[in-house]
Amino acid sequence: MSGKILVTYASRTGSTIGVAEAVAQTLIDHKLEVDVLPMQDVASVAPYHAVVAGSAIQAGAWLPEAMQFLKTHQRQLNQKPFAAFLVCMTLALKNESMREQANVGNWLQPVRALVRPISEGLFAGILDISKVPSFSERMKFRVSVLSGVWSEGDHRDWDAIHTWADELSDLLQ
Repeated sequence: MSGKILVTYASRTGSTIGVAEAVAQTLIDHKLEVDVLPMQDVASVAPYHAVVAGSAIQAGAWLPEAMQFLKTHQRQLNQKPFAAFLVCMTLALKNESMREQANVGNWLQPVRALVRPISEGLFAGILDISKVPSFSERMKFRVSVLSGVWSEGDHRDWDAIHTWADELSDLLQ
């Protein structure tokens, strides 16, 4: 096992990829050696000293392929520093009480049940209605945007993402 860190992700529309790349770049800026890979391309986590894994949220949960990644590599992930993050539009809700009621941090509970993260990052994503795959979901988002619940656009807080990754650099070594 080298001192290399794996930053891996599961994404639907690309928002999570950007977060993973920003985390990786921040770790590289701290002179750490990092690989960035989609979860489906990770055959083994054995070569890595530490793993940072992130997923988009769908229906209040990590994507199925992200949960499968954890199950597949659970034993090895529990033997090394592991950090988790999620990317979801709930964190971009304009109504603060609605964001708090969602209790987004609890959405990582199934992750915690498999692997105990040393740190967790919770980040808003991008709302690009044209990338929402289901017609009915696109309609729901359009109505929500028209009623002021959300606004389209990139809601990722790059300062928060880099700050989290800065803190990770010490935890992962």
